Amino acid sequence: MINLQEQRIVVTGGGGFLGQVLCRLLAARGCRHVDVPRRRDYDLTTERDAQRLYDDFKPDVVLHLAAEVGGIGANRAHPGRFFYANLAMGLHLIEQARRRGIRKFVQVGTVCAYPKFAPVPFREENLWDGYPEETNAPYGIAKKSLFVMLQAYQQEYGLKSAVVLPVNLYGPGDNFDPQSSHVVPALIRKCEEARRANAPAMECWGTGSASREFLYVDDAAAGVLAAAERMEEPLPINLGTGSEISIRDLVTLIAQLCGYTGRITWDPSKPDGQPRRSLDISRARQLLGWQPQIDFKTGLQRTIAWWRSQNP
Repeated sequence: MINLQEQRIVVTGGGGFLGQVLCRLLAARGCRHVDVPRRRDYDLTTERDAQRLYDDFKPDVVLHLAAEVGGIGANRAHPGRFFYANLAMGLHLIEQARRRGIRKFVQVGTVCAYPKFAPVPFREENLWDGYPEETNAPYGIAKKSLFVMLQAYQQEYGLKSAVVLPVNLYGPGDNFDPQSSHVVPALIRKCEEARRANAPAMECWGTGSASREFLYVDDAAAGVLAAAERMEEPLPINLGTGSEISIRDLVTLIAQLCGYTGRITWDPSKPDGQPRRSLDISRARQLLGWQPQIDFKTGLQRTIAWWRSQNP
């Protein structure tokens, strides 16, 4: 088990939603050498800037969170960019980690890597049993390719690494941009704007029949740290709650918590995305000693309160 307090740590994506929480947890653990490269200074899709990152920070541990990602709309609009950017960033960072002989590389993956019709709950051994859901397949396959790279690099070069697959994250500080946000912040914003406008109805994408699972961002950050401390091989590990909710029920719950009482309508011409998502988290419990601490309703209440504090 590695003592992170003694390591020089780089957190790519450390200024993002999950990254900010992870950096706070590292600071609380007493980690004094934590660096967060910013996108304006390092274009990690290029080999040159990946090399420069390692030259500048000389990390012992890299926690790779940086990603180009969004909801269904963003994935449909930018499949090529999402594939290239996510694969290129990981490719260059892992190769430089191998060349420099760092202590550990931690790859944060995605639930989008799972096959569209994987048995529910998703188990890590099902990752290669089919093609991902089409709207986010380029993003999911790019991330999944990095798992293979880490396995190959461990086998040939002895590079120590860890891989985690968080389910959909949410919480204070999330991305609420209507063009790129995921479902929870998108629905919170939609409900809040409808409530404030006293709108008689609110329209949502799809049929509402798909299901999703959601993990509070602080719980996800704790899972990433547990993997960084405990894992030495890139065995994929799910991070989730083990429970799912239909999008229709999710909309109803968020509307209630926001105090929106208008009608909810659905546009079935828009995609539902993957039919179901729910993770088996027994591997995380067994190998990491990790399990989520924040229940879904409490997490949603905190997220709504944060949004309101930012938009009085």
